[in-house]
Amino acid sequence: MTRLKIVVDKLADWVAYYPSEDLISAHDYLAQGSRTDATPTQVINLCNSYRYLSYGYYTSLLAEARGHKVIPSIRAINDLGKKSIYGLNLDSLNESLNKLVKRSKTLQTQLEDDQRLEITLCFGQTLFEPLSELARQIFEHFPCPLLSISFRPGDNWQIEALKPKGLKHLTPEEEDLFATALDGFSRKIWRKTTQRRKYRYDLAILVDHQEALPPSDPQALKQMIRAGRKLGLDVDLISKKDFSRLAEYDGLFIRETTSISNHTYRFAKKAEVEGLVVMDDPTSILRCCNKVYLADLLASKKIAMPGTHFLYKDHKKELQQLAGELNYPVVLKVPDGAFSKGVVKAENKTELLEAAKNYFRHSAILLVQEFMYTDYDWRIGVLNNKPLFACQYFMTQGHWQIYNHSTGTTESGDFATLPVHQVPQQVVKTALKATRLIGDGLYGVDLKQSGERVVVIEVNDNPNIDSEVEDAYLKEDLYLQLMGEFLRRMENKRRA
Repeated sequence: MTRLKIVVDKLADWVAYYPSEDLISAHDYLAQGSRTDATPTQVINLCNSYRYLSYGYYTSLLAEARGHKVIPSIRAINDLGKKSIYGLNLDSLNESLNKLVKRSKTLQTQLEDDQRLEITLCFGQTLFEPLSELARQIFEHFPCPLLSISFRPGDNWQIEALKPKGLKHLTPEEEDLFATALDGFSRKIWRKTTQRRKYRYDLAILVDHQEALPPSDPQALKQMIRAGRKLGLDVDLISKKDFSRLAEYDGLFIRETTSISNHTYRFAKKAEVEGLVVMDDPTSILRCCNKVYLADLLASKKIAMPGTHFLYKDHKKELQQLAGELNYPVVLKVPDGAFSKGVVKAENKTELLEAAKNYFRHSAILLVQEFMYTDYDWRIGVLNNKPLFACQYFMTQGHWQIYNHSTGTTESGDFATLPVHQVPQQVVKTALKATRLIGDGLYGVDLKQSGERVVVIEVNDNPNIDSEVEDAYLKEDLYLQLMGEFLRRMENKRRA
């Protein structure tokens, strides 16, 4: 169970709110010294000033030294200390601001009436409803309990300044907002029932219930929750709106399709910075999400792949020459495609050049690979450098891929799940060689086998684990092994 400490300059600063046993003055918190108590602790630093070497500054500094999770962190305090630093992160926020202005006539009118606009953020929430979405984004970039935001009007509105704000400077309306936002931010810590206190650690599973092809179906997610709780992990399903709550947890398991360009990578980075056990970790996402990187890595370590070439957007002569030398058919790939999307088969030079022209709109480099038709692809699930499950994914009927998107709806082929010991040894050995280059997380290695030849197609950092598919052989034990690995790593972190 996570312990909560709310730190204020003086206990009198809390007079507007209900008394709390979690409340402590900055002096008393700092004077406690470093203790050997291993109970996970969340510190909410509400001192009125975070200036360098102030009580507020030392509260966050020593909280981190004591292994406590603290908001704001020292990094956030330092970033907010100078506009020359936090200004580097304002471009995307200003872009979001102006998109909101263009979309909302109400907002346009309100902004035109104000030559200067200033709002208060309480844990990413604001009373100024038209900018509530922007407030959430600002809190993700600059996690600080209370922030004052001022805006500069013009053809393009700009965020003029970000400043931490003290409790004593809140209006009565903002005090009400703060109380609600604080409860929302820390509700998981505050509202532990007696029944839930039996869990030693907290694990968040990031999901998107609207995703068309999620890595795990609802039944598999239920199995993960059940297995985790059996082992002493309190498992919660969270979504992208819960970014600011990550520090409440001891671990993060990403069960959305990962991408460098969306929130999944930001969640992984945030979890890593906060000291959580995280799968997929950001390094694995970086290494697996780009097929160009992966192909270069595998080639440099002499891991068997289909014959592979890179196509470069601005080298048309080389492209023409290579296209004339290839043995057709070939497979053309966009570097960041998933679930067979961004992959096309070219039967001849003309088809290759036409497809490449279209794909070069999205990437400066493309991959073209030897076409190897097999009835099925192997998928070897690997956890912490050990094989976890093995599946054969069969091609969609009348199609050359596992997934067929050409009909307007996504179709997939059949599958067979096998005990790992029944898989050809060369397939398992090749899969393990490939994942050792990536890390020690959870991976799914796709391989093709033709006679004695075994090649790696790709390594997925976010492999499917669906009920009655990948778990068809191990059943509950698959989820127990998966949750057991999270538990093992959490225990190791606590001992460290």
